[in-house]
Amino acid sequence: MRTMVFDAFSGASGDMILGTLISLGADGERIRQIIESAVDVSVRIEKVKKGGIHAVDVHIDVEHEEHARRYEDLVDIVQNAGLSTKVEHSALAVFGIMAKAESEVHGESLKDLHFHEVGQNDALADVIGSCFAMHEIGADAIYCLPINAGGGRVKAAHGSMPVPAPATLEILRSSGLSFYGSGNRELLTPTGAAILSHFARPIENYPSGKVLSIGYGAGDADTDSPNVLRSILIDTDDDISKESIEVLETNVDDVTGEVLGNLFEKLLSMGAKDVAIVPATMKKGRTGHIIKVITRSEHSAVIAREIMRETGTLGVRVIPTKHRYTADRRINSVRVIMWGKTYDMPVKISEDRNGEILHISAEYEDCKRVAKELNIPLKDVIRKVEEQAWNVHGPHDRF
Repeated sequence: MRTMVFDAFSGASGDMILGTLISLGADGERIRQIIESAVDVSVRIEKVKKGGIHAVDVHIDVEHEEHARRYEDLVDIVQNAGLSTKVEHSALAVFGIMAKAESEVHGESLKDLHFHEVGQNDALADVIGSCFAMHEIGADAIYCLPINAGGGRVKAAHGSMPVPAPATLEILRSSGLSFYGSGNRELLTPTGAAILSHFARPIENYPSGKVLSIGYGAGDADTDSPNVLRSILIDTDDDISKESIEVLETNVDDVTGEVLGNLFEKLLSMGAKDVAIVPATMKKGRTGHIIKVITRSEHSAVIAREIMRETGTLGVRVIPTKHRYTADRRINSVRVIMWGKTYDMPVKISEDRNGEILHISAEYEDCKRVAKELNIPLKDVIRKVEEQAWNVHGPHDRF
């Protein structure tokens, strides 16, 4: 199985993703033609050396000064670009991720939202080109190691912002991609985060297998380590992903339901993969609970400490576990029409490493909001969204 892994040890931007995919084997000339036919830009593809590493550098030259665009304008541009169905769908999904993040940050509806940096022609070129390149390479599975987002502050349309920029951080939160901060400048852009969020699933370590090819995409920053985005195409064997975990467990017999409920939410927010609290009969016939938590090894100590702090338990057992098998998960969206109104609804898609979809589920909170707005049963909204998701994202269309 052909597995692609992004190693963003020096961040990621739209042009870095495009460059690394061309370096990995995507057709640079074909990509240039597609971008220039879709967007009013010119594309230069060069080979450069960054910190001793040969990399592909993609320049998007914009001739005219641009103004902020609305989300609807971006959708119209993509839909009128003459792209294939798969590339168009992916490009719209990437801009949908950015739009939702901007909407959350600024507290504005998509209708009222205006894009500044991520709405310009160079961002359109990066997204369209990257989506085409992803589909051309045609990896069976795509993953991303923890991303270096950088540090310090970045100048944006709304003033100086901490790194990660608010929209970038919101995309990381909603996608589940892991990140860390190293350096004193922005290394991960909203466009780069959105592209990786749409295509890649988070992993902590390289999967085992044989390396087929390696790509490097050059960034614009001058940093101590090479400012490049590395991508690796690996021939792997497993159809289902393996994830290294530990299971934490403790017994408590004098903790209230309110405390346990609060602990449940807090542990998930701290990085726990799963939390289960099971009623049990303790010694001397007392009622109590068994708390079981699945987490990554690097999170075990801080989560165990929080369990002790919240419950007063004197010890937390660590049950050795080599790994667990997991379905790969991604968030996508589908457009549904209900009662004459159109909604873009997020769905969670789980699949094996060959891209076979195992399950699709609608996002509860979004369905609840629509059900309340239309005054219809929640189950009807969930059923409608999931049916549409299977029609759009089923076996005939992986992305």
